[in-house]
Amino acid sequence: MDAIVLMALIATLGTWLVTALGAATVVFFKSPNPKALNLMLGFASGVMIAASFWSLLQPAIERAEATSTLPAYFVATGGFLFGALFMWGSDKIITNAQRKITNTQESPNTRFGRIMMLILSITLHNIPEGLAVGVAFGVLKNGGYSTEGLMGAITIAIGIGLQNFPEGAAVSIPLRREGFSRKKSFLYGQASGMVEPIAGVVGALLVVYVETILPYALAFAAGAMILVAVHELIPECQKNQEAQPYFATMGIVLGFAVMMLLDVMLG
Repeated sequence: MDAIVLMALIATLGTWLVTALGAATVVFFKSPNPKALNLMLGFASGVMIAASFWSLLQPAIERAEATSTLPAYFVATGGFLFGALFMWGSDKIITNAQRKITNTQESPNTRFGRIMMLILSITLHNIPEGLAVGVAFGVLKNGGYSTEGLMGAITIAIGIGLQNFPEGAAVSIPLRREGFSRKKSFLYGQASGMVEPIAGVVGALLVVYVETILPYALAFAAGAMILVAVHELIPECQKNQEAQPYFATMGIVLGFAVMMLLDVMLG
């Protein structure tokens, strides 16, 4: 296996492990600490927003200027919008399916169906996140294994891993409340992250062996990450913040600052 693809696999196995750790909270707690989860979600969103520019969009523009026959702004903008539209379309499909289930008569099977849709929704969102990690590592093949490129890929994996922790808990805890055993709740919760290693390997392979799609793939990953951060993570981390309204916000600022510091310092 190509070393780059292997690194992408290891990184996305790590993000899957964090999902499993989040799902494992059902074994030890009835519910995780909301304050800690809000801080983690805020930090992850800050990391993802910063990484979307410095580790994805900026390299996409530079690569497009060097290799593409199309204007760099067209490549970056098109890829970015397509990534966001892909996530939006995926979310619409899942939301419509959830609505149909919710409107049916309440029953144990219906409740289980809603939980399964939650698992499917989070699983679907994990696909572009895995692709983003894979693409970030795939860039190393064409960038000469630079230190800044490697650190950028690692920090993207860390940011996605951090936001996977509450996602694992978001699946396992509702299952436990529906009467599932702790073991089954954990197994279903961690299963939502299983697609990330697959998507990560696919993303790395595409970039490594089809170099022409690299700028599009980088911009696509950025668009997907921005939509997830702005539409899901930021609103979620701002819930129940009446007592400390700036707690999660400072997590966003800190995450952005850490990612920016790493990229600028190493770049």
